[in-house]
Amino acid sequence: MNYSNSKLFLIPNSIGDIDPKLVVPAGLPKIVESLSHFIVEDVRNARRYLRKLSKEIVIDELNFYELNKHTDDLQISTYLNICKSGLDIGLLSEAGLPCVADPGNVIVKMAHQKGIRVVPITGPSSIFLALMASGLNGQNFAFNGYLPVDNNAKIQKLKELEKKSRSEGQSQIFMDTPYRNNKILDDILNNLNPNAYLCIAMNITCEDEMIKTKTLSEWAGNKPDLHKKPCIFII
Repeated sequence: MNYSNSKLFLIPNSIGDIDPKLVVPAGLPKIVESLSHFIVEDVRNARRYLRKLSKEIVIDELNFYELNKHTDDLQISTYLNICKSGLDIGLLSEAGLPCVADPGNVIVKMAHQKGIRVVPITGPSSIFLALMASGLNGQNFAFNGYLPVDNNAKIQKLKELEKKSRSEGQSQIFMDTPYRNNKILDDILNNLNPNAYLCIAMNITCEDEMIKTKTLSEWAGNKPDLHKKPCIFII
């Protein structure tokens, strides 16, 4: 089957609750206006975002395909079938960039296998914005995703990341569920070298954005309240 006339657009989303036009390319509204099929993590949120992005979009005429932890592999395997007829499709991130700390890579891999052109569109990434603003090593870094939930395993992982950052000069980037942020900060302060540097990047691109890099001993004397606020941590 020939999919070669179709494109898969990787559509960025805003990170916080702000006007998306402040953080995405000026040409993005025209791209989404040209599409009628979208693969999204949550349909309700996707509809809300697309309305913000363009008033020209008729939401009720769009087709949405959900991709999340509840979607089975057989269903996912059908999501690019509309491309057989030469139609384009968009993969929309829930926040930030598709496939970066975000589901969707399975769709992109499938597109490559079918010969569908993959078109990434620039947009905000909390990971890279935090790294840019941290003052830490941006030439050698690793994104570690979410740390283990088990407390002992989490502390062991934190110690491993600190050791690697020290021995290789490699910035170690990680995140956690917002309601656990205060706990992970305590774990960092109580278990790692007080002379180690930690960047906390909270609510990036939002009005109350905070990005600061201090030693752990400096953070210990003035701990911020991170509860339920999206954060990126860099050691």
